[in-house]
Amino acid sequence: MNANTQGACAAIGPVGVGLIGDREFCDLVSTRSRPLLEIASSLAARHAHDVPLTRPLIGRLLLESGQMEALLDEYGARQNQHWSRFRALMAALKNFARIGEVLAYIHRRLPAYRLLPVEADFAAATRERLQQVGGVVADVATDLLEEAQRVGVQVTDLARLPEDFSERLPPGRLAHNRGDRITGDTATTVTHLATEFLNLAAESDLLRVSARVPPEEYAACFPDPVSEERLRQLTFRFHNLQSLYDTHVAGTSIETSDTNLPILRGHASVIYHLLEIATDLAHYYERHVSPRTGDAALRERPVVDTEATMATLFAYSMAFSSAHLTGGQRLCQGILRRYAESGRLEVPVPSYRGFHVRPSNLVARIVTHYGSAVQMDLDGKLFDAGSPLDLFRANETINARKRRWLAAEIARVLADRTGALEPEAVAAAVLTIVHRLAGEGKIVLYHQPLQLSEEIGRRQGSVLENSVAEIAQLQATGQLDIRTDLTVTFIGDKRVLADVDALARQGYGEDAFGNNVELPKALSYLRR
Repeated sequence: MNANTQGACAAIGPVGVGLIGDREFCDLVSTRSRPLLEIASSLAARHAHDVPLTRPLIGRLLLESGQMEALLDEYGARQNQHWSRFRALMAALKNFARIGEVLAYIHRRLPAYRLLPVEADFAAATRERLQQVGGVVADVATDLLEEAQRVGVQVTDLARLPEDFSERLPPGRLAHNRGDRITGDTATTVTHLATEFLNLAAESDLLRVSARVPPEEYAACFPDPVSEERLRQLTFRFHNLQSLYDTHVAGTSIETSDTNLPILRGHASVIYHLLEIATDLAHYYERHVSPRTGDAALRERPVVDTEATMATLFAYSMAFSSAHLTGGQRLCQGILRRYAESGRLEVPVPSYRGFHVRPSNLVARIVTHYGSAVQMDLDGKLFDAGSPLDLFRANETINARKRRWLAAEIARVLADRTGALEPEAVAAAVLTIVHRLAGEGKIVLYHQPLQLSEEIGRRQGSVLENSVAEIAQLQATGQLDIRTDLTVTFIGDKRVLADVDALARQGYGEDAFGNNVELPKALSYLRR
């Protein structure tokens, strides 16, 4: 150890144990890091774009860097001015080795995933990113060697590794000669998987939004909408989806008979692995590069090209996640149509103005979410429940029924009145009828005092006819609405009907006065 290095290794040690001497810690790191530094020396000797990330190489890098990072953390190197950059480079090497491991896995497994085609060339992009990350690993290894020498770790007599970490594998696969597994109600599990994929897709706006961000705005996406925390949570859920498939569907007769199911697993798996990469890249940016949260140990003297890192995060990981998510949605909607069990559901008409914009849109979004054909039956007329405009058209029938019912109620109130009246008398009669029916809970008033039309009392016909026409006018102008026990029947996929039922139980998202009502958790995909 040279004179400059002596005394430069600040005293560090586990909390509550005292401080370790400079020379003692440097000797410890020299001994423990030697296998990793030998690998780093071999990588540094190669051209940056000539580092194939094979499984043997990645395995050794992850093993050695992980052990060294844990050792450095145990002695508090991150908080030590002299050792913090060495520790940060160790973490970066492990981070990018792990990213390379996932990229290499995707590259090998891509033919088996049988993914639906996307606009860009995913295979070519994966090869390009894999080569790029190989260069990053070599660059970080080179800087780690230089930093090791600076802190006093012995690097002058590192042995060249006899192995080149190449991976020569024979072609082919083992014969698929096991019989199908017998499980429980696999069809139910399949519909659950497809539904969960659709729900995840609806909650993955982060990916769709991020995929459209121009490069100059990448950094502005942190910490909202992009963060390591959000990506990690999404990764976990797609991993759960893959695990559920492997437990209940893989190797069963239903998987053998339905060729779309392995494609579904492929989409869930590739999105999971792309999100793994995105999470690690977001972690690297937030922890080491971000002007707001990054550690100065690497931020002030960066090793990795930040633009390339961000391009891999946004233009590769999240853009292809979004693209495969869209393909997976179409696939799942087709699966649900095949496995759907048809049913009928009778629910009340929305209490506030029937199927106006909000309830019509919410019902249609539920139907569109699942991709199933669902119809709404009202008095024998069928409406497309996936079309807000078609549902809105049902209000014509609903309002006609309300007016017929209202005419009968008014006739009951006016049973002892016949003939014509002066306009003032008609107006008084209408207000009396309205307030009486409101008191009986048969109409709801949205505006008071009511603004009667100039036609009141001047229309042809009896008091009854004038009253019915005037109250219909008040309804049309949104001053009141008629409460009835009208119901409609939805016909189609039971899964869709279950969500429509949950929506109807919550007033179709609004109360009797049109105010927003919080939707149940099962309909969280409608909040986006």
